[in-house]
Amino acid sequence: MTVRWILSILSLSILASPLCAQMYQGRELVKAELLADTNAVVPGKPFTVGVLLRMQPHWHTYWKFSGDAGLPSEIKWELPPGWKAGEIQWPIPKKLLDPGDIQTYGYEDEVMLMQEITPPASLGDAPVKISAQASWLVCERLCIPGSANLSLTLARSTTSSPANAELFARWRKTLPQKPPNDLAVHTTRGPHELSIALKSPAIPKNASAAFYPLPDEKTVAGHPKTEWKKDELIIIVPFETNPPEELRGLVVFDNGTGWYIGSASAQIATPVSHAAVTRGLWTFLLFGFIGGFILNLMPCVLPVISLKIFGFIKHAGQDRQSIVRNGVAFVLGIFVWFVGLALLLIGLKSAGHQITWAAQFTNPYFVLLLSVIVLVFALDLFGVFEIVLPQALMHRMLHSGAREGEAGSFFQGVFATALATPCTAPFLGPALGFAFTQSPLIIMSIFLAIAAGMSAPYLALSIHPAWLRFLPKPGSWMDHVKQFMGFLLLATLLFLLYVLGAERGYEAMTWASCFLLVIALACWMKGRFITLMASRLTKSFVFLLMLALVIGGAFYFIGDKFRSAKIDIVQASGDWQMFTPDRLQTELDQDHAVFVDFTAAWCITCKFNEKSVLESASVRDAFTRHGVTKIKADWTNGDPAITKLLQQFGRPGVPLYVLYPGKSGEPFVFPELLTKNLVLEKLETITRSTIASQ
Repeated sequence: MTVRWILSILSLSILASPLCAQMYQGRELVKAELLADTNAVVPGKPFTVGVLLRMQPHWHTYWKFSGDAGLPSEIKWELPPGWKAGEIQWPIPKKLLDPGDIQTYGYEDEVMLMQEITPPASLGDAPVKISAQASWLVCERLCIPGSANLSLTLARSTTSSPANAELFARWRKTLPQKPPNDLAVHTTRGPHELSIALKSPAIPKNASAAFYPLPDEKTVAGHPKTEWKKDELIIIVPFETNPPEELRGLVVFDNGTGWYIGSASAQIATPVSHAAVTRGLWTFLLFGFIGGFILNLMPCVLPVISLKIFGFIKHAGQDRQSIVRNGVAFVLGIFVWFVGLALLLIGLKSAGHQITWAAQFTNPYFVLLLSVIVLVFALDLFGVFEIVLPQALMHRMLHSGAREGEAGSFFQGVFATALATPCTAPFLGPALGFAFTQSPLIIMSIFLAIAAGMSAPYLALSIHPAWLRFLPKPGSWMDHVKQFMGFLLLATLLFLLYVLGAERGYEAMTWASCFLLVIALACWMKGRFITLMASRLTKSFVFLLMLALVIGGAFYFIGDKFRSAKIDIVQASGDWQMFTPDRLQTELDQDHAVFVDFTAAWCITCKFNEKSVLESASVRDAFTRHGVTKIKADWTNGDPAITKLLQQFGRPGVPLYVLYPGKSGEPFVFPELLTKNLVLEKLETITRSTIASQ
């Protein structure tokens, strides 16, 4: 619980007894009075009433956002039928500082809270009585709640004259003013703060200013700070909770004036046009199909795809029905994964969460689970243990494609798509970016198109088994190929362990490897002792020992060591800077060209592009020659600031490559697969544009 709420609760508990709440040590701390700016009520004509609160010296009441402590004043009206009351017009408050770094916003001496009252168009001839219950919290060294029942009687007339004119005029001058039309507001949203930049000729250069935030009930704002950078007034608002999507507040200058401003989340120089505007649904469905087809060629999927091809070779001599059943089971596994993933993302979106592609790979426990499955799969191919069919469904699902059985083919399809999600193939990024902004029906349609594209070649081979004659004939060589494919899966396991190291640190990777060793030992025990010839007593004893090893290993290595492992802090490497919204905006404000590499440790496509293109000698020299700042946005752990920027570019995940030509130029978005020529060409374009503008 934050300090603000603790102090507020204590404030209400002090002297909350039947004592007269306004009296303290023989003094009436707050005197309340209800006043109107008119001497009569004219039917249908609005007028203003004000609750005037006069406080004893050194005591204060609170603004509509009280800050770290206190509670705002309230007015509850009792109006005749048909009458309407507007919002409270809050005068500009003072920033009050108390011991213990407690910062509040309120009023000392006196304050008038004004509201506009609108009577109905038809009124009787009798005088009108207006009543209100005003309540407040008044504080000095302690806080005392107070309240008063106020009433005001006004005559009914066809004309009216001003009343209390000087008083109302004085308090109207203390109300915040409308901000100038040329006020430019730019907001950058970080993990724990909002940075709001204000620019207008109406702001006196280097004028002192303060910002009073108006967060919602679920947001806990810290103490804002202001500073000048060139010709912009920068407001930095820290948050104990996640920064809100929007924040309103009051900017107060040293001359006593103030403006209400609103800020939306950061939109850092993103393209003004969106893919959904220029392309239709059928185009994105085609993109999804093509992207799904290309997923079969991505390095993430090749180990499992090779197993399926191996299965086709083994089934080549079988009857047509067996081939079709196994092929359809593999395709069904692909569709089940994509449909399940689509339903999960639709549910998250309906609950208000941000949805992204490959979000499960930002969870280290998912990567660990996938590592266990890959290891078991590889040990199965090496012949460390055998699974006799038919048995329980889980046993059948863990059965590799080297054996018969639709369950094994189905699991291969699920497994292949699970490994495919860290890859974003060409055409797939725009399709998913479009889908994640659409209705649940369109999201599901795009995912079905991706599943259809990925499964198309296997379905074609299953339906037309005659094409299998182009594959080698089954033979003894297949045992050697099967074991070789086990090594491919071990290579995949090394990649997943690398991802764990990037997400949770190398200490966590070590403990995960220890748990995998326990899994391997359990698999060896299964293959060595639980055989068809073993007695039931032996099988039961070994099974219980395996279960104890796995549960104990999971509890010790994962539940204790892995979970508590210290996460390594990612540092910039070479001439790359690590991404923060402020760093990007600072470079753009200085009119620097910026190249942003949105990447992740588990993204194979990202690593290929970095090794073959971005880290090549020609491209590195070009970046230096053209003075381009290189920023790496590491999305390995699902950084929300990076997620927000990805979505602004209409992309559901990585890779994404963006070249900002400078402060005013429109950024260029590269395709998922980079080429040296394309990067070099765009860098030359920046130079030509800069020379032309000089």
